[in-house]
This record gives sequence, C-alpha cells and structure tokens, in this order.
Amino acid sequence: MGPLAGLKVVELAGIGPGPMAAMLLADMGATVLRIDRPDPPELGMSRPLKYNLTLRGRRTLALDLKQPAARELALRLVAGADALIEGFRPGVAERLGLGPDDCLARNPRLAYGRMTGWGQDGPLAPAAGHDLNYIALTGALHHIGRQGQPPTPPLNLVGDYGGGALYLAFGIVCAVLEARGSGRGQVVDAAIVDGVAHLMTGMFGLFGAGLLPESRGEGVIDGGAPYYDCYECADGRYVSVAPIEGRFFQELLRRIGIDPADFPKQSDRARWPEAKRRLAELFRQRPRDAWCELLEGTDSCFAPVLTPAEALRHKHMAARRTFVEFDGVAQPAPAPRFSRTVPELSLPPQPADPARAEGALAGWLPEAEIAALRAAGTLGQAG
Repeated sequence: MGPLAGLKVVELAGIGPGPMAAMLLADMGATVLRIDRPDPPELGMSRPLKYNLTLRGRRTLALDLKQPAARELALRLVAGADALIEGFRPGVAERLGLGPDDCLARNPRLAYGRMTGWGQDGPLAPAAGHDLNYIALTGALHHIGRQGQPPTPPLNLVGDYGGGALYLAFGIVCAVLEARGSGRGQVVDAAIVDGVAHLMTGMFGLFGAGLLPESRGEGVIDGGAPYYDCYECADGRYVSVAPIEGRFFQELLRRIGIDPADFPKQSDRARWPEAKRRLAELFRQRPRDAWCELLEGTDSCFAPVLTPAEALRHKHMAARRTFVEFDGVAQPAPAPRFSRTVPELSLPPQPADPARAEGALAGWLPEAEIAALRAAGTLGQAG
C-alpha cells in the first residue's frame, strides 16, 4: 500500500502529461478511475495496450461524455472523489458540463487538476502545441544542444513530464492536503510553460548573475566544458564525465593517465577546446566497457551512456530494482521509495471495454446502482 492509499481520483482521459500524472498518483497507491471515450482515437504511435505504460495502475471506464446520462455518471463519480484530472483545451470541460463550477458544486472539497501546455488564460491559451513548443517559449530549449548547432529536442521529458505531469501531481496532492484542513476544494492550473519556467529557476539565477552564456554549448553544464560532456569510445559507444569539482576532475585525469599539471586548468575557458580535443582523443583509444572497468564507481563522476536495453541490465539498476517486470513488460518501478508505505504496481494498462465497466466502478458506486446503469445502457453493452 503506497502513501496515497485511500485517495480517489477521476481522470478524464487525455494524452501525454495528464496520463503520466495519473500514473504517478496511482503508483503511490491512489485509486484512479480513467474515463475514456468508447473508441479512443489513434494518436500516431500505435502499440499494443500493454506497452502504453503511463496507463498502468488504474481501471478504465468507457463513457461518451457528450451524452447526458454519461455526463451525470461522471459527476456522480466526482462527488465521491478527492481529485479530478482533465487535459482538454481551455473551455472544453465547461462545454461538456464537467468544468470546475459543475464539479465543485457536486463536491466542494474537490482538487480540480487542469493540465495544459499554455495555461488556462493568456494569448496562446486556445492554440494547439506540443512539448517542444512549450520548452521553446520558456527559454529552456535555447540551451539544449551543441555550439553552432540548432537546439536539440530532449525527448518530451522536460515539458510534458517534467514541467507538466510532475507539477500537476504535486499540485493535486497540495490541494488535497489543504482541503482536508479548510474543507474547500480549488482548481490546480498546471501549465507546462509554468512548470518548465519553474524548473529553470536555477538557470534564471545564473542568467541574472551574468553567468549563463547567451549561446548554447558554451557553459559549464550544457556541453561547453570539457569536464561535463560525453565522449565517443573506440567501439562507437559513449561515456559521460561530469567532475565539476576540482578534486574530482583531477581524479579523472589521474585515472585516465593524464598528469593534471600537464593539462589546461579547469577554469581556463580559452583552453577548453584544447582540453576537450585531448580528452576526445584519449577516450577514442579504448572501448566503452574498458573505461567502465577503470572509472565506474570512482569519484571521477563517470557513467556509460546506455541504451534502454542496457539500462535494464546494468548492475546498479538491477541491485536497486529500479526496473521491474510486470505483466510481462520490463518497466520502471514506482518512485520515489518509502520505508513503510511501499508502493507496488497493481494493474497493467486497461482497455476502455464496456464489458469491464462493473469492475471499474467497484468501490465507487453501490452494486445496485451499477446494475441500474448497465440496464439503462449508460455503460454500453457487454460482450
């Protein structure tokens, strides 16, 4: 039983950060019920349901929310929930009759979580967008990439998941905790642009102090420094080194056979290109695994650059059980960890199948009410 056991969340199905936030809550033990369309749309990345891992941990109920009976059922579920997650464009939930006013009227203690890219207001609020656009607007994308090269899309980790899902889940838990004292719910407006900007707090501090270079790839932690970068090895694979502290940098040099006295000083930016060239030449002399034997586990601040398949097998990840196999699929275990209320994976991704409606609603509504909904056709036809 995870630390959020007893928390009940209704999730109005969306894509990207919304499902990830719901997964985070479910991983921690919350009971999450996902309300999806009877025929969910194909979003361009087709895969078997069991591999859509951000849908794990909760049951799914198929409802056409444009139908009055289905909308009323959703509101009935909201009345017994602690929180709701929706990721529509601004105004869509209101048009469905499931906006904050509608839901808080049924449940004044509700934490109403809204997930968008641009936010609920502002000149861009109505526009479509994706992760790359949001991190571009915040200033984050500008510093991701190599000197003289275009910005590099960093998967969708920074925007959708970092600035979006994590902030929505955190905001919901904050709102639920506050409601337990005040008895009053509220709206959590989780915009990816806000979350990513907040993630950039430290960087804006450096910018204000004049310590963040204007151009990408010229700073300490963006690949400009020779001691914070990735280097190709003899076998074409890569290693990462990040000994920012002077004593760790000197240890790296000594371990790879370089006399620190015969190497450009760490603080000498004018000689960074020379230092990087020498390190690149050296690392290309051995295969990656040979460097692992020499440097891994030392204070050289070193790690190999692994593929996902290699990460699953790495000895450190295996020792900590960072990845687990569940329902035949290797996947990350719930994080963070707790000493007493230990989270465990409970359900693989579930289909939006009317035949499973009774199971999805168990614990939310009385059996007699579920049977009446089935008889009225609100839950669709089984079989």
